Amino acid sequence: MLDGKSLFFLGFAPMRLLPSMLSCLAALALTAPVQAANAPMGAPAMGEMPLRMAMSGPSAQPRLPAAAPLTLVRAPAGSEDDTPSSGASAAQAEPLPATPSEARIAPAGPPGSATLFVLNSADANIQVLDPATREEIGRVNVLRETHHLVVTPDGKYVMVGDSGGNEMLLLDPRTGELKSRERISNPYHMEFSPDGKRLVVTSLRRSQVDIYKYENEKLTLQARLRTGSKPSHLAYRPDGKVAYVTLQGVRGLVAIDLEKGEAMWNLEVGPEPAGVIWHNGRLLVGIMGSDYVAVVDPETRSVERTIQIAKGAHAVFKGPPNEKGEPAVLYVTSRVESRITALDPQTLKIVQQWNVPGGPDCITFDAEGRLWVTLRWIGRVGVLDPETGAQEQFRVGRSPHGILIHQNVASR
Repeated sequence: MLDGKSLFFLGFAPMRLLPSMLSCLAALALTAPVQAANAPMGAPAMGEMPLRMAMSGPSAQPRLPAAAPLTLVRAPAGSEDDTPSSGASAAQAEPLPATPSEARIAPAGPPGSATLFVLNSADANIQVLDPATREEIGRVNVLRETHHLVVTPDGKYVMVGDSGGNEMLLLDPRTGELKSRERISNPYHMEFSPDGKRLVVTSLRRSQVDIYKYENEKLTLQARLRTGSKPSHLAYRPDGKVAYVTLQGVRGLVAIDLEKGEAMWNLEVGPEPAGVIWHNGRLLVGIMGSDYVAVVDPETRSVERTIQIAKGAHAVFKGPPNEKGEPAVLYVTSRVESRITALDPQTLKIVQQWNVPGGPDCITFDAEGRLWVTLRWIGRVGVLDPETGAQEQFRVGRSPHGILIHQNVASR
């Protein structure tokens, strides 16, 4: 059946085009129910699951209030932080040419030995794959828009934030089976504290940071801070008492006292700061609106120096640990120039760069230390072997963002 918009459009169409246009619209009307019927089964209704929400303090309520009605809509492309930033000058080191291969990079283990999770932000789903075969083994539909994920401290669940749908989903890390879903206010990025007792959640749309207590699979909201515009990624001080949050809308980095639930200081670090990690007593911040990583000294509250990388320097990731338990390499993704940069963890000097077409965003690692990267602009996942430079790509959903490989068996 034609809706009002279709009839309005037809009213202005030349008469000679009407038969073909009506045929096209009729075909779409017939295929829509088939597509809906073939879509993966949606998540169960809320209120049936074990993850419980509570609030502490004078205004305690049994649950977080819904900030907006939940509607079954799909996220438009370009939502949250999807828009590429315009960077500055090119990086110092000459990158290797991109070499995506038609041949598959050898798997790190037999089928079933690991599970790959890919969050397709613009398709409103969580894709579950076997990394050994690249085949999809499951899919979880969400209400609107997923971006980041984290494993619970006990390793029991993969926790996924549906920021546009105001939900948190818990999945079995081995099978991808949906175990629970609960109302959470705009969970964009989240990380557990080093002791596993707290979960800090950033809300990019609502310019707020929520601090939760996590105990017995229960989240209790302890504090909500109104921050500067667009709080994005976060990192912890090693003692877990302070969280550092990038503020994309105001060029800032804010330090938050988690015991008091209040901001300690604010520092300007550059345009559109995104990913942040704690490393050797410093904070490394990807400056997405430019081309560098800012090195911040939290004691002096100053930008100590900058490391020129490539346009759209987005996030910094610690590579697999060496025999001392320290990251052997740091990796930086640059979404605009489509590069991945390897940094020496001690000197922070560039040791290698690779062109990775498609806007590399988030990284996870397999048992062999290879990088599995979401390619935000082309709907693919890239696999990069840092030893040989060999690359492979395979298709996933639209605007893939968060990614995680969970090892189901001990690595060799």
